Amino acid sequence: MNKYKSVVLISVFIVLTLLLTSCLPGGGSYSPIKPAGFFSGIWHGWVAPVSLILGLFNSKISIYESFNTGWWYDFGFYISIIAGFGSIQLIRKKRC
Repeated sequence: MNKYKSVVLISVFIVLTLLLTSCLPGGGSYSPIKPAGFFSGIWHGWVAPVSLILGLFNSKISIYESFNTGWWYDFGFYISIIAGFGSIQLIRKKRC
């Protein structure tokens, strides 16, 4: 049973790695003709820590996509950065 558990864990790790690195900013997926939009900004905000680490080893990968739609991309990027790391908390309960 342990053998199957390790195979499943390795498979999940490989799938997650491929998902997180598939649409990184600066990888050449976007151009002035097809810029990154709001939802790309959200995704790039979520994978920003992965982009930062991989950007150290690959100069083509960056944290922020330069070919973007402007304000909407920025809005999605910053909202996902803030919300993704738990910094937004709209309702706080005070401890007694």
